[in-house]
Amino acid sequence: MSQSLLRELDLASREVNATINSMFTHELEPKAIYDASKHLIHAGGKRLRPFLTLKACEIVGGRRGDALPVAASIELVHNFTIIHDDIMDEDERRRGVPTVHVLWGVPMAIAAGDMLFAKAYEAALRSAGSVSPERLLEIIATITNATISVCEGQASDMLFEERRDVSEEEYLDMVYKKTSAMLEAAAKVGALIGGGSPIQVRKLGDLGRYAGLAYQMIDDILGLTADEKILGKPVGSDIREGKSTILIIHALAHADEDQRRQILSVLGNKEAKADQIGEVTQTIQSLGSIDYAANKAEVFIDKAKAQLSSFPSSSSKDTLIDLCNYIVSRNY
Repeated sequence: MSQSLLRELDLASREVNATINSMFTHELEPKAIYDASKHLIHAGGKRLRPFLTLKACEIVGGRRGDALPVAASIELVHNFTIIHDDIMDEDERRRGVPTVHVLWGVPMAIAAGDMLFAKAYEAALRSAGSVSPERLLEIIATITNATISVCEGQASDMLFEERRDVSEEEYLDMVYKKTSAMLEAAAKVGALIGGGSPIQVRKLGDLGRYAGLAYQMIDDILGLTADEKILGKPVGSDIREGKSTILIIHALAHADEDQRRQILSVLGNKEAKADQIGEVTQTIQSLGSIDYAANKAEVFIDKAKAQLSSFPSSSSKDTLIDLCNYIVSRNY
């Protein structure tokens, strides 16, 4: 990551965190649900989605401050989804810390996620004085539709765990809904609040959509190859959970009978040992599946950057290009 992008992300993170913190005052009760709700927000995270909102606002000529409430809304929805995602996947760590359900139990974690979902709309409605009623309704509809897509994508992801014949087309549809839809929405709401034209809103939304597909493919790769301490969550968990990642789909399509048997013996086995995961990872790599996923991610990120071609030169445009490059070069 370039130093300039790092500084930009850090600034955006501090701005969005301050906006979110203003919605969680110390006197709110019961304290447990608010502590649980804020846990993963305080643990960090890349803040790529709200950052995309701010930059989309700027590139169409809008004021950054006007976009902060909707940027916070996008981040709150994202944190709502990952609290519930961690429960469903039974993950014990996220962002290098114990997950919400590990610390507060499943019932409170579900309530905390619900709280963040409600707070997301509270944040978005803070934009009422900065945008026309028609645009505010479009922003709310965009966030709502993206959240529906995330739920559909998560359901597909879970249902795919029971299958070993998931196609790449089905995978891409699932990834669009689970990951890309919220990045698409993040860019769209930023452009909407910044006064962007319908074409600008669409192009920035497409940037988020393609970047989201690339992001998930890199996530699939990192889920097998990353340093667990850097990644902040267990490496190999996708295999233990039986996830139909792009790597698994490609590997199963190109494996011989013995390789297929080896992969399937570990896929979905929650008791799989680290050495078994390692052996399957080596097989997946030998089949070219990691390179295949990385190349597909590059194709999608090129499509994302192409959406910026009609925008005039600006620091915001340069930053969005840097962001796209970071998505496919990151190690966590």
